[in-house]
Amino acid sequence: MIQLVACDMAGTTIDEHGDVYVALARCVEETGATTTPEAVQEWMGTDKVEAITALITAGGETADRATVDRAFERFKELLVEFYDANPPVALDGVEDAFRELRRQGVKVALTTGFSRDVAEPLLERLGWRVSDGNLLDAVVCSDEVPAGRPAPHMIHRAMELTGVQDVRAVIAAGDTVNDLAAANNAGVTAVGVLTGKLGRAELSAHPHHYILDGVKDIPALLSPLPK
Repeated sequence: MIQLVACDMAGTTIDEHGDVYVALARCVEETGATTTPEAVQEWMGTDKVEAITALITAGGETADRATVDRAFERFKELLVEFYDANPPVALDGVEDAFRELRRQGVKVALTTGFSRDVAEPLLERLGWRVSDGNLLDAVVCSDEVPAGRPAPHMIHRAMELTGVQDVRAVIAAGDTVNDLAAANNAGVTAVGVLTGKLGRAELSAHPHHYILDGVKDIPALLSPLPK
């Protein structure tokens, strides 16, 4: 029986209008490095400091600590600007899905490649708080574990926080290849959703259990899944 659903944030549960993608590319390009849409997409879903470091290096610049730190601060500044101009919203049906899962006794967690100082303001904008016991049971950020995706640590940390011990009782959902990889590395049910930049064919090319239109469809999975 499924006891925990752990979902990515941007592109999976939250429509932030692609601003993370734009902010990541721009903060890297401002260091003098070059980027491509394909290179940026490869790092979506991962820890943003790791992504910035890799993209600067791949783009032909030196990713020393000072350069990466400045780029990360710029990334956060850009996100604030973008979110002020075009506030993020919950993706269609996500909040209803979370309520239905919790009504059925399933814990709901968010895992994100954002650091805590980036994730919290975003969640505040949506009114999503663990403390009010309404939608979420846990939030895990990439700076709170030894490594972000595709490592399994955020999913396992969500299990720890929610008291779930069996990986067979966990679904992890996300819109990127790194989300699927993290789920597979964690040993849980890997669900890809089509609310991000990747289509069905692109996600289906990687190991997975289900590809869904969105998180809104996860409650319907519960009954067919192995008990």
